[in-house]
Amino acid sequence: MKAARVLRFGPPSVIMIDDLPRPEPGAGQLLVRVMAAGVGNWDALLREGKAQFQSLPLILGAELSGVVEAIGAAVSDFHPGDEVYGGTNEQYAGAYAEYALPLAKMMAQKPKTLNFVEAVGG
Repeated sequence: MKAARVLRFGPPSVIMIDDLPRPEPGAGQLLVRVMAAGVGNWDALLREGKAQFQSLPLILGAELSGVVEAIGAAVSDFHPGDEVYGGTNEQYAGAYAEYALPLAKMMAQKPKTLNFVEAVGG
């Protein structure tokens, strides 16, 4: 999968597009095929190293919408095929990729009246 990663802190030019293996969901996580990701000031703070909640390398992106591909253990409110939106995790990272592993507790069913871009505030 393609992912926008930061290998060192700095200006926008430090963002690299890398090929990574598709992740597998752990306990309490969803595997989501990302359809849209929000872009915000928080992402710049992480990229610049001004808000370090995750060690390097890191995948940017705190908000996403997409389709559930798989669920981890201890997840009962979601199923493969569900359209979802929400935040990624307590590290506020991981959405700028083809697949993300958000915590199920930070996700919700996407309203059918919103498309994927609208669901992340676009």
